[in-house]
Amino acid sequence: MKLHVYSITSSLHDQNALATAEKDFLSRIESCGGFEFNFHGSDFSGYNSIERNIIFIRTGGTEGFFKSLNLKGDVTLLSTGFHNSLAASMEILAYLRMQGQKGRILHGTPESIAADIREEKPSDFEPKCFLRPLTKVDFHLQRAGVIGKPSDWLIASQTDYTKARALLGIEIVDIPMEELLSRLKFFKGDIRSFEGSMAVYSALKEIVKDFSLSALTLRCFDLLDSIHNTGCLALSKLNAEGIVAGCEGDIPAMISMMIAREMTNSSSFQCNLSRITGDDLLFAHCTVPLDMVSSFTYDTHFESGIGTAIRGTIPMSQVMLYKVSPNLDMEVGIPAEIIANPTENNLCRTQIVVRASNASHYFLENPLSNHHIVCKRF
Repeated sequence: MKLHVYSITSSLHDQNALATAEKDFLSRIESCGGFEFNFHGSDFSGYNSIERNIIFIRTGGTEGFFKSLNLKGDVTLLSTGFHNSLAASMEILAYLRMQGQKGRILHGTPESIAADIREEKPSDFEPKCFLRPLTKVDFHLQRAGVIGKPSDWLIASQTDYTKARALLGIEIVDIPMEELLSRLKFFKGDIRSFEGSMAVYSALKEIVKDFSLSALTLRCFDLLDSIHNTGCLALSKLNAEGIVAGCEGDIPAMISMMIAREMTNSSSFQCNLSRITGDDLLFAHCTVPLDMVSSFTYDTHFESGIGTAIRGTIPMSQVMLYKVSPNLDMEVGIPAEIIANPTENNLCRTQIVVRASNASHYFLENPLSNHHIVCKRF
């Protein structure tokens, strides 16, 4: 049996370096399944004329390109446990569901992926069991700012501002990125340094005050080009001070963090799901609230290798994996337990492994979108 494999890679990653690491992984899938991959790379010109297609999502940040392909029919996504491949696959799968298309994610060991390709292990678990109607919280018109706009890869994470105000009492306001960049022009030092990261924090605090914000989400990846730094440190400090501060302009994640703070009076960790091994889920991100960690060190931002990121240790504890749906009608709340704090080099800097029974079915079959948050149970 010959399978046609297409691949998508973010421009932030070194394609040649990735190919070296992936060669053995793909060869083992072929060997375990007894079939052959016909590789097309990023040339999708013949995709719709071939029946047995697999799209290899090699890295995060690829969702916008996938959307532009406008592919028809059922979609099979192959993901690894590295470089935010799984997180991107989840966002794409959620987008496909919104469009009324069928899709699935192949993830795991080469042996399990080969079996799934041959459909030897159909799931009889109903992943919707984790979903429930959205918790009704009245924020009494708290203001939440979107600085920049949602990142281009958040193709399944659009939220209606009017609905957020009517249902939750959250007034979402758009704030141009220039509001932040104009304040940074007054910084006299090297904006690429640790002091530059602190300048981003100070500028965001000014915006919080000037716009009367209770929460914000920042289109942080734009800072990589504009100032050659990141917002990771700034968001870590703001969350610890009680100001909900999310990444990548992700509005549903920001609202999820607001609800978690309202319900638990505590910060929460916005993160990507990077790898699934049975009931053990590895989550990671380059920023984490400083009041959630028992210790931390500074590192560089994972994808770019620049700026100031946080590598934190979150204590072992009972937690919940939480997220509201982009259309604000449902939420997912999965009880879990933090069991480890890895320090792998090929993932975002703060990493935790949580154990959650049967949660893999939800994330691989019916995720609300990419980012989820880790918070105290409520």
